[in-house]
Amino acid sequence: MSVQLNARQAALETLIRCRRDGSWSGAAIDACVKKYDLDRRDAALASKLCLGVLQNTALCDYYIGCFCSSKLEPVVRDILRLGVYQLLFLDRIPARAAVNETTALCRPKGLARAVGLVNAVLRRISDEKDHLPEIPGEGTSDYLSIKYSHPLWLCTYLVERKGYPFAEAFLKANNEAAPLCLQVNTLKVDTGDYVRALERAEMPCRVLTPEGCLVLDGGLASALPGYEEGLFYVQDRAARLAVEIAAPESGMRVLDACACPGGKSFAAAIRMKDEGSILSCDIHAKKLRVLEEGAARLGLKSIQTRAMDARTFDPAFEEAFDLVFADVPCSGLGVIAKKPEIREKNPGSLRELPDIQSAILENLSRYVKPGGILLYATCTVLSEENEGVIRAFLKGHSAYRAEDFTLCGIESTDGMYTFWPNIDGTDGFFAAKLRRID
Repeated sequence: MSVQLNARQAALETLIRCRRDGSWSGAAIDACVKKYDLDRRDAALASKLCLGVLQNTALCDYYIGCFCSSKLEPVVRDILRLGVYQLLFLDRIPARAAVNETTALCRPKGLARAVGLVNAVLRRISDEKDHLPEIPGEGTSDYLSIKYSHPLWLCTYLVERKGYPFAEAFLKANNEAAPLCLQVNTLKVDTGDYVRALERAEMPCRVLTPEGCLVLDGGLASALPGYEEGLFYVQDRAARLAVEIAAPESGMRVLDACACPGGKSFAAAIRMKDEGSILSCDIHAKKLRVLEEGAARLGLKSIQTRAMDARTFDPAFEEAFDLVFADVPCSGLGVIAKKPEIREKNPGSLRELPDIQSAILENLSRYVKPGGILLYATCTVLSEENEGVIRAFLKGHSAYRAEDFTLCGIESTDGMYTFWPNIDGTDGFFAAKLRRID
């Protein structure tokens, strides 16, 4: 059995788990990489294949449908998607290898009866690669939905609010490989020194911001130099800048109310030089163990943890904090590039989110000292979960006002800013800075 076939088997098994069990792709990929004992190169191939199919499922299915009228078993369709993705998107894999290696996935899954069909469909698509059927409806949301494999409701939403060119750029950005974004622990190492350590390990990176944000072309964070020593942690630049917007200072008392997995707590502690106190909370106690392990690895002593429902008032917290982070549960539609399965969420299940977000914001607003900051954040781009929640809150709370900010090339004149992948090169993310004035 070829090593690359092992990589494809790992990718196929991951796709099956995601489809059948609703598994998150990241955890499922890691599990399959371990199961098949893949080296770094083949682990990267398996990951690329799996994520590529998840990012382009509707497009792959469109072309499969153009060349196959048979009713397909779910696993056979998964196999065909893998083959079509390789043929259309991976120029370094010869077409013959893509067809043969993909077809070979049928027998280990007990699908010998499907070998002929898979082989025939993939060969036809390979032969017609330069003359494939056009996607219908160019210039419409339906076209975007197929071409970029996003749900029609989201394409329509974006076109109506941002215009067709902007919507297409956003959807395209979501299908590009998500880089690995590192934040340097400047309490332990100078950013320049850590960059040089990466270069010595033949892992060149780009420096994005002075506070120590680096970008690499993927890979496992735990395999990078300095991981065990706590020289860095993983966090997108938008989330890191949200902490800069809030501007925590040494000696402050900070509440990170929806903290897991911990990036904002870590960023705040490092910015505060680990002087002051940060209470990092989550409704799920077991998630806090990951945050505690991260803080210990980074050597941060100012962080304490507690299980807490951010919607439930605690009298002991009333007007007790200089800064409160409210990174609330959301639809997650700003991180589709990293979690492509998010695009499959049922839009009906998202309608209750603004009420949950408003309840959290309402409760946490009682914990801020007069003169303090309440920083509201989400990793979505839906205005109903972002500006809509903030404007409704401000309308009913005269003790708060939105505070303008300018930072690292971004500027807000209303206290709010939405990061867009196609504009800012970050996750889709929203931040609102609210100051309590009495």
